[in-house]
Amino acid sequence: MRHFFGLLVGIVVAAALLFGGGWASRELLRGSVTDVDPIRDTRMLIALGIMAAVGLLLGLVIAGRLSPLAAFVPSMVLLAWTVVYAIDVSRATSLAPTGVTLQKEIAEAGQGMLALLSSGIFGLLGIALFVPVLMPSRWAGPHREYDEEYEEQPEYY
Repeated sequence: MRHFFGLLVGIVVAAALLFGGGWASRELLRGSVTDVDPIRDTRMLIALGIMAAVGLLLGLVIAGRLSPLAAFVPSMVLLAWTVVYAIDVSRATSLAPTGVTLQKEIAEAGQGMLALLSSGIFGLLGIALFVPVLMPSRWAGPHREYDEEYEEQPEYY
């Protein structure tokens, strides 16, 4: 059950990284190019808040005691997309939702995804998320005390 919950958390983390991080990076880039003060622009404040929330979520998944699937799923998504980008740029860019028929925020998130992909940020995050998967202690369940089942044996010298 712990690994099933970890799988669900991994899917949520992958979606938050791709869509939340993509939209927020695009919005923050727009603000820095047009020299907008974040205090006066609510979209910039929302983007900063989303980046902080995504960072907190990443920190909890990397350092937390969840199932390693919570880190494995988004790491494989990010690393696979980075490998596809390294092999075939046009195919990798066609995977991002950037069409004009999409809702404006989803298209902006897709453009932000492409910016994060082409700058190597997704590869960096994918490797950082993959490292906890390699720790054997993350795969073991929580330590249980079995004091009730065993009687104390007398010590003989």
